[in-house]
Amino acid sequence: MKRKLQLVVIGNGMAGMNAVEQLMKLTDSCDITVIGQEPHPNYNRIMLSYVLDGSKTMDDIVINPRAWYDEAGITLHTGTTATRVDTTRRVVVMDNGHEVGYDRVIIATGSTPFILPVPGADKQGVIGFRSIEDCDRMMEAAKLYKKAAVIGGGLLGLEAAKGLVQLGMDVTVVHLPDFLMERQLDEKAARMLQTELERQGLKFALGKQTQELIGGERVEGLRFSDGTELEAEFVVMAVGIRPNVELARASELAVNRGIVVDDYIRTSAPDVYAVGECTEHRGVCYGLVAPLFEQGAVLAKGLAGVETKPYEGSVCSTKLKVSGVDVFSTGLFLETPECVCVTFHDAWKGTYKKIVLKDNVIAGAVLFGNIDDASKLERLVKQGAEMTEELYNELTGAGGCCGTKANAAADFADDDIVCGCNGVTKKMIVDAITEQGLTTLDEVKACTGASRSCGGCKPLVEQLLQHVLGDGFEAGGSKQGICGCTTMSRDEIVAAIREKGLRSTKEIMNVLDWKQEEGCSKCRPALNYYLGMIWPQTYQDEKESRFVNERMNANIQKDGTYTVVPRMYGGMTTPAELKKIADVSLKYNVPLVKMTGGQRIDIVGVKKEDLPSVWEELDMPSGYAYAKSLRTVKTCVGATYCRFGTQDSMGMGALLERKFERIDYPAKVKFAVNGCPRNCAESCTKDIGIVGNDGGWEIYIGGNGGIKARLADLLCKVKTDEELIEITAAVLQHYRETANYLERTSDWVERIGLEHIHKTTVEDAEGRKQLVARMDEALSSRSEEPWQQVISDKGLRDKMFGKVVFQQ
Repeated sequence: MKRKLQLVVIGNGMAGMNAVEQLMKLTDSCDITVIGQEPHPNYNRIMLSYVLDGSKTMDDIVINPRAWYDEAGITLHTGTTATRVDTTRRVVVMDNGHEVGYDRVIIATGSTPFILPVPGADKQGVIGFRSIEDCDRMMEAAKLYKKAAVIGGGLLGLEAAKGLVQLGMDVTVVHLPDFLMERQLDEKAARMLQTELERQGLKFALGKQTQELIGGERVEGLRFSDGTELEAEFVVMAVGIRPNVELARASELAVNRGIVVDDYIRTSAPDVYAVGECTEHRGVCYGLVAPLFEQGAVLAKGLAGVETKPYEGSVCSTKLKVSGVDVFSTGLFLETPECVCVTFHDAWKGTYKKIVLKDNVIAGAVLFGNIDDASKLERLVKQGAEMTEELYNELTGAGGCCGTKANAAADFADDDIVCGCNGVTKKMIVDAITEQGLTTLDEVKACTGASRSCGGCKPLVEQLLQHVLGDGFEAGGSKQGICGCTTMSRDEIVAAIREKGLRSTKEIMNVLDWKQEEGCSKCRPALNYYLGMIWPQTYQDEKESRFVNERMNANIQKDGTYTVVPRMYGGMTTPAELKKIADVSLKYNVPLVKMTGGQRIDIVGVKKEDLPSVWEELDMPSGYAYAKSLRTVKTCVGATYCRFGTQDSMGMGALLERKFERIDYPAKVKFAVNGCPRNCAESCTKDIGIVGNDGGWEIYIGGNGGIKARLADLLCKVKTDEELIEITAAVLQHYRETANYLERTSDWVERIGLEHIHKTTVEDAEGRKQLVARMDEALSSRSEEPWQQVISDKGLRDKMFGKVVFQQ
């Protein structure tokens, strides 16, 4: 058997692992060892801003989990630093004393944040922004401190600043030039960007040079060269990066600003390569993701013995990853005497487009507000395309054509990158579609990784699907309904119920041509919910359309017994209620009584036939632990008892629980109310999280502590209890009316957007009042407790607990 090539990759980041992935698609002739300094598997560093703002978790941005390395036969060392490549003995030396022999080495050590060499830069509370650990430190700081400064108004600085604002901090961006992103934008686009970010809560100190960080052991502020100061308890440095070249120097490789590589990504030593942000190619060091993927493609082909064109440098393009802000630039963007610019500015719509021509060749562009033409312009700049009358009309709309836009992705070269986050080329997507019979965006995403991160390339992926499949393509794939019984979506069904006045599940299925006459276990509960949400005063709930736990008013366990959970408003109870729970538990031989994470008591192991009697003797409200309803409102002791408390969290928690209980929501809903920012009741992982402070309350939404953990987003701050209750009611009703059935608020917020929810429930006062009115109508329709219905209705009781077989 032929001996496999021993390949050692130093660096477990995006550059090195992308090269490895591309190599593995070309050959299986390598035994691969990866040495990573961080303790994590390979993750998508450009998605850190989403982790910081809470819209994604660490698990969401992992590109290759540990299991992938095992399945691929790759030996992975994490938390380990390679210190030197001994090119004489052909071994890589690690900081733990171990050595790994090699035939080829790839150095992919990336870069580190540049920390300004000013007095005080070593104080506590001063960090860079480059790793998941930096995100963790920033999120921890946001819990303890309120005022932050981000030094640097470039891409990374703005993403860090917006993330800190999302975490509730008062953030000022400090920038030496007079306008933002001066390396990617002209002044016009930069001013428009600043205006939009100010609207989103950011503050700016432009034209300011940081002279010193002031304070004791911990930073307390910044002093500028003009003598002015800015208060700050936390400072993030985002002023640039430096290639990591220490290992290369220790290995006696040629190093300038970065590790010097040639057009085939080779260093000055035989069989030693370098890729990504640690490199310098033709005098240029790149800090964006697209160049490292382009370098990786050349490197992988070279290692696999496949003929390849040399790497000749990259045309850099930029997109800002901040919610609600569409910004793009590519190539040249500043006007010079030898350039001609085609410029459009629509102040009313807030859009701006500038195309830079040099000798009538499209050399660069800037877009703000509408970036639909970003991919096309990026390709035209890379091609060095000449501006023509036809192209001018297409890019500006001057030709008055109202037909369908050209398929931009179809014109990409095979090696052009479609998904910049994951380095997926056009050829990789086209091959996957043709070879594996893919027909939908989700299938392409699962197979290639394209669009699985920021989602910005979804239109291009769909264009490629359309290009390859032709007439067989449907946008979004074949139309899918809420289940196999219908092709209708949630919104179409809700609209039809309203327009046609449909009043029962059977009527819906008949009028809307359900494929199965009786529906299925997926659509029946959804239709039952939609009917109750639309007609709260008149709709008669269909018990047979509910899930088993909801029909039994208890949670079924794996042994066939049930768990009964009485409600305890705000986590509070009385000695008399505790005695009831104890007496009932003893009487009915309950094997376990357990405290829950929601500050209630589970009575575990109740027999099915005992459920009505247990509820009757408890004579306590149900905690709805089985329902798509308000489950718990967790509270701390707040100002009533705690020396740190600023608000009455127990009283507010009990009030909210009593107000919003016993009506249906699309999925289960959990609250938490804290009396101060210390967050003892864990508002950050609840559907609705309330945090008290000296000035009133903060309202957070969309948190989840379950399988898909998500930190809640700050929706707004209010001064009075009345405002808190009103906005909470509006948010819950908006969720009831727009969420898919079984869609948790965490997914709902990500799908429709925090900005939209804020506009609808906070900014639009009239719309908010209408939502609250509809919520009040739903609340007023609440009937007696469900367990009381069972007790009082003998027919229903006999059906559920007597001879009738209960369908689970």
